[in-house]
Amino acid sequence: MSNFITIGNAQGFWGDSPDAPARLIEQYPQLDYLTLDYLAEVSLSIMAMQKSRDPETGYARDFINVIDSLVPHWKAGSTTKIVCNAGGLNPRACAEATLAALAKHGITDKKVALVTGDDVLELLQADPGCDTYRNWESDQPASAIADQLNTANAYIGADGVVEALALGADIVLTGRVADPSLTLGACMHAFGWADDDYDKLAAGTIAGHILECGTQACGGISTDWLDIPDPVNIGFPIVEVYEDGRLVVTKPDGTGGNVTEATVKEQLLYEIGDPCNYISPDCKVDFTTLQVSKMDTDRVEVTNASGAAPTDTYKVSATYADGYWAQGMLTIFGRDAQEKAERCGDIVLQKLKRAGFEYDRSNIEVIGANAVVKDVLDAPKLRECVLRIAVADQRKEAVVRFAKEIAPLVTSGPQGTTGYAAGRPKPSPVFAYWPCLIAKDKVTVHTELLTQGDAS
Repeated sequence: MSNFITIGNAQGFWGDSPDAPARLIEQYPQLDYLTLDYLAEVSLSIMAMQKSRDPETGYARDFINVIDSLVPHWKAGSTTKIVCNAGGLNPRACAEATLAALAKHGITDKKVALVTGDDVLELLQADPGCDTYRNWESDQPASAIADQLNTANAYIGADGVVEALALGADIVLTGRVADPSLTLGACMHAFGWADDDYDKLAAGTIAGHILECGTQACGGISTDWLDIPDPVNIGFPIVEVYEDGRLVVTKPDGTGGNVTEATVKEQLLYEIGDPCNYISPDCKVDFTTLQVSKMDTDRVEVTNASGAAPTDTYKVSATYADGYWAQGMLTIFGRDAQEKAERCGDIVLQKLKRAGFEYDRSNIEVIGANAVVKDVLDAPKLRECVLRIAVADQRKEAVVRFAKEIAPLVTSGPQGTTGYAAGRPKPSPVFAYWPCLIAKDKVTVHTELLTQGDAS
């Protein structure tokens, strides 16, 4: 094997560009591994809602469309291996659907591996008083919501991916494997890195962190976004990972965006918490030792990664039923638009209070008047704005009643009220987020190869 491998990413989140995986392989056919990251905390909440309605769902069904789009490349001889966490809350159903899609296209030589073990719901339900299950943010014990728990998934590491690739898998499907661990697993398999060679594991984790958000490493949401070239065709990132832990970040020739020291550094600092102690399931990483330097156009080198032994716990993303919510929106145009919108919001909540409904949570936003981040910019004098009112409550009937109070503002509100085109808001169940920890020795990761006979 050469002293480096190439790993790309063409899915930064569930909902990213649907044609990106096929496009990236077409642009860079020599790619060794393609990672696809579908999961965030909000993704798992959406999947929980889907699975509550249909137990056969709960995974990123868009991935099956990706399989369809990659068929021409496989038939043309592509050997790129896929590593992704599209399995979500139902990885087996995702794997079976993948096998069925391959069979539909007459592809029988692709091995599909399934990595499970991240589902720890029964463990939380069995011992909700366990101290590690306390909510990170509120410090509440899990016993407070034990009867409402829907899902609980540990952010497992790279081990299952390594084992799947060792079994010869061409497509590795997982549940909640941590974002950078998808990439690290490919590195560990390719180079035989030991699970206690922490500087190497740190390098692979850094590679995964650079890749995990898709086009962000190529200028997406960068500080100088207005200056990036050809944003319509922005490229997805590729990292050359060398056996000694050196990384080179690049993108396919002819694609938009750019790979610079700035875009790479901004991605390195994205959502890491303490830069001296970035915690991943496989190791801890010190970002402050990294050296980032430009090699050539759209080629940036990252070296000197340093790591340490991981913690003895996994992060857990749990969801629980937390009542219902709805939102309504109206556009207000004309003189004193902001003041009119604020009064409309107050009117709705006061009328509901008069009818006997006060809500667990409510929010009035005037979009355009510093609603996103309050008091950071000088308040503008608005001639038009969007009023958004949202409520949440354990009682569905309270949220249903709220939904009936938006439309009357069209005739009883201020002149210049418009934009009521979507109809009456519909209450939706709330699947709230519960972050906690679980001891690693309670979690068993399982890897298996599936055959065409497993397709449903």
